Amino acid sequence: MPTSPAESYAAARDRRRFDSTHLGRFAQGYDFPLDDFQVRGCAAVQDGRGVLVAAPTGSGKTVVGEFACFLALHTGRKTFYTTPIKALSNQKYTDLVQRHGAANVGLLTGDSSINGEAPIVVMTTEVLRNMLYAGSSTLDELGFVVMDEVHYLADRFRGAVWEEVIIHLPESVQVISLSATVSNAEEFGDWLTEVRGDTEVIVEEHRPVPLWQHMMVGRDLMDLFVEEDRAGEGDDDAALAVNPELLRRIQRADADARPRREDAGAPRGRRGRQTRGRRGGPPPRGGRPGGGPSRAEVIDRLDRDGLLPAITFIFSRVGCDAAVGQLLAWGTQLIPEEEGRKIRRLVEERVAGLPEEDLGVLGYWDFVEGLSRGFAAHHAGMLPTFREIVEELFTAGRIKAVFATETLALGINMPARTVVLERLVKFNGENHVEITPAEFTQLTGRAGRRGIDVEGHAVVLHHRGVDPEAVAGLASTRTYPLRSSFVPTSNMAVNLLDRVGRGPAREVLESSFAQFQADRAVVGISRAIRRNEEGLEGYADAMRCHLGDFAEYARMRRELSDLQKQAHKRRAGSLRAAAAQSLTRLQPGDVVRIPTGRRAGLAVVIPGRRGSQRGGGDPLVLTLDAQIRSLGESDVTEPVEPIAHLDVPRTFSGRSPRSRRDLAATLRAKVPHDPPRRPSAARDEGEDDAERAEIERLQAALKAHPCHECPYREDHARWAERWWRLERETEGLRRKVSNRTHTVARTFDRICDLLTELGYLDEDGQKVTDDGRMLQRIYTEKDLLAAECLRRGVWRGLDPASLAAVVSTLVHEPRREGADLAPRMPTGQVQDVVREMDKIWSDLEDQQRLHRLTPMNPPDAGIAWMVHRWASGQRLEVVLRDSELSAGDFVRRCKQLVDLLDQVADATTDPALRKSARSAVDAVMRGVVAADRLD
Repeated sequence: MPTSPAESYAAARDRRRFDSTHLGRFAQGYDFPLDDFQVRGCAAVQDGRGVLVAAPTGSGKTVVGEFACFLALHTGRKTFYTTPIKALSNQKYTDLVQRHGAANVGLLTGDSSINGEAPIVVMTTEVLRNMLYAGSSTLDELGFVVMDEVHYLADRFRGAVWEEVIIHLPESVQVISLSATVSNAEEFGDWLTEVRGDTEVIVEEHRPVPLWQHMMVGRDLMDLFVEEDRAGEGDDDAALAVNPELLRRIQRADADARPRREDAGAPRGRRGRQTRGRRGGPPPRGGRPGGGPSRAEVIDRLDRDGLLPAITFIFSRVGCDAAVGQLLAWGTQLIPEEEGRKIRRLVEERVAGLPEEDLGVLGYWDFVEGLSRGFAAHHAGMLPTFREIVEELFTAGRIKAVFATETLALGINMPARTVVLERLVKFNGENHVEITPAEFTQLTGRAGRRGIDVEGHAVVLHHRGVDPEAVAGLASTRTYPLRSSFVPTSNMAVNLLDRVGRGPAREVLESSFAQFQADRAVVGISRAIRRNEEGLEGYADAMRCHLGDFAEYARMRRELSDLQKQAHKRRAGSLRAAAAQSLTRLQPGDVVRIPTGRRAGLAVVIPGRRGSQRGGGDPLVLTLDAQIRSLGESDVTEPVEPIAHLDVPRTFSGRSPRSRRDLAATLRAKVPHDPPRRPSAARDEGEDDAERAEIERLQAALKAHPCHECPYREDHARWAERWWRLERETEGLRRKVSNRTHTVARTFDRICDLLTELGYLDEDGQKVTDDGRMLQRIYTEKDLLAAECLRRGVWRGLDPASLAAVVSTLVHEPRREGADLAPRMPTGQVQDVVREMDKIWSDLEDQQRLHRLTPMNPPDAGIAWMVHRWASGQRLEVVLRDSELSAGDFVRRCKQLVDLLDQVADATTDPALRKSARSAVDAVMRGVVAADRLD
């Protein structure tokens, strides 16, 4: 047994070093030789170090994570393989079971628990986070944690979970981080080294399968790039340029798409019909305006060119389903009929547990018909079981075309020979925005199957407004920085404080990647501050005067200038206010002079005002040229006083040209062109005696200062002005440093102050109370609202269906703005509880704003009625009737609801509420909601 520190260290190193034949035996299990970056990653893991592998999609970086699983089995320890989404967890679980056997592999997700004590356990990242906070015994003997798709930590909704796990894992655990290509991998690796110890960063930019970029113009598939010869330079320096033939083809297509008259050039006045394209008439069958190909024609072209299987990314669920319908209507058949019959039988077996009456609302018939012909849709609005079937069939090469939203690109292993992008604009939940280079790379990275395809292909469909230069920019940009989205939460605060205490908790949060990046930015700013301070010293030397202290003289000049500007601004503001007020006093018949602008000159006020339905608004005036205009604040710079008055006839109508001309003639005849100006009473308003006295004092002090008589005074003043500008810039940088330093810890302190006020921490804010322990078990985004509802007993006395309905308000987020402000409620009791929850949220929002915290979103009862019906045993068709919510969205919300109901049951101290929550879980987890569980 080691006794000295040196012996302990050596023993630890021996335990972490493994037989070098492990890697060799592991590599023999693959039917392809490992790439250099894979070998280096595995060697780092075998040597007991952490590793970050940043590599393109499809390059095989998961091999390094699988080696950690192999080591766990051969060294008597455990590996947790974490993924960001349940679908990827299911897929990875299946892969590892095939490699290591079901007895050695487990799965833990929000709704599945299979063999959780196995040496290899696949789980979602949130499950591991919850285990860490709970101190689960499953963590015993944990040696490795694989964090697949670790770049998810940039996700603004869930990214903080990845940082929580990395920070809180025991020091003895090796972390294997697998990331898409990011441009700041070294920075991320530096942070991992700081918080986890020795971490090797491996960046691989080479794609094992080359990717060719194309654009489809009309029905022509053309290369996006051509190699540009450079005279006198080697082939290695050949540059890529946008294909000139592609540019010419797009010009022709755009010209063909412009509407023109059949009788262009005919005598004027003879109107012909508009035509479109060379031959006129409507687009061809199934085509698009502008002569673009239909989705069926695109797939047909790819099929003829041997470019299937293909994934077509359509940033719309409706568009994905419509694409399947269009191919069915076209009669597309991509696989042999016998294979189609086999697929149909497989699908029928997989959905045998679904009620037959629900199949129609699930879109089953088009789904199975499309699969039997070799194509399908894939999006989050589909039933999870349907998505899994599509993933399995496409990965196995049994279907040839998938129409998907971008969610398919987020980790699911579904490589294709070709990727098609219909549009380069997507809806981000708030606006339609162009996709970023990182998103373009993530999407097109699916093209090219290692070991199957010699090359992959990415195709962007051309339509009006798509610039090939912009497409080339997306395809060639290689800058995708990883930015932390880490923000402390109430649940995180009580769990951390309970485990380590408030002081150490602050230190833990200071080690987050968010603070690491902020501090690194501060380093650059601090360097700029030091440079500026050196410049300030130089400017101070340059403005030195032999007659006296020129810095003092310059300060007085600056004070005088600021005071004069302030006085002028105040006078101008006073004049604007007086001018606005004077406009409200004008009456019909008043003659005024408009001082400047296009409306300058005399005008008479006429009845009516513009811009208000309540009698306010801008007065209407008639000018000397008989034009009616509104007279607003922007037209006058000082108060407008009537200089004369005319009687406006009762019969006057602003819509009558004759009435306008007659009144304008009266104005010209009765009012002199240059009437005497009346003195403005508001001219001197805003003058301040004390301010005027201070200005005069400074002026006198300047004249009395010795430097005032210096012959080089203005030269010194120019250096002083530069000093002042640089000092102002430097002060702004100092504020930035102050704002960025300890930002995460300051947010944590504000949360703790709020939790102390609410009673989740003791009076000193140092210990967790009983209410705080309840909050520790609530992991929802609206954790504090859920805890308040539990503490106040808002949910007591609710039956299971009603409890499910009210708790659904904490998980539902409408996909679009303009959600129903008064959603349908299942019962009066549910309505009363939801109203009480709204009041609690409103109080919490006020308190969060008071503590300068970002308030949580309000509860949303948009699915309360549907959840109540589902938990009451109604059929899916009845539940979703007259609803825009898709079956897949409803199932996903129900899964989130079940997870939160489980937390409620664990957190509450009320036996009746616990029983109701457990019953609600059973009532919701049935039929299609339970259909995709891996039991």
